[in-house]
Amino acid sequence: MTWAQRLKRVFGIDLQTCPACGGAMRIIACIEDPVVIEKILAHLDAKAAAAQAARPPPCRAPPEGRSSAELSGAAQVA
Repeated sequence: MTWAQRLKRVFGIDLQTCPACGGAMRIIACIEDPVVIEKILAHLDAKAAAAQAARPPPCRAPPEGRSSAELSGAAQVA
């Protein structure tokens, strides 16, 4: 029994089926060297931090009770 089959049997984790489309996936590598694992995780952390810093702030709705015309100043022209 492979470790992928054991994960599926014990934890219900299916590494051989794509969760998005249900298609077949195959394992292309098994990384066991702790130094290599650390490098990969550090790279992913740095990449995630850079993406988070580049992300614009979330959109917000206008304040309650004010229309978009009032906020843009169009109501003051009349």
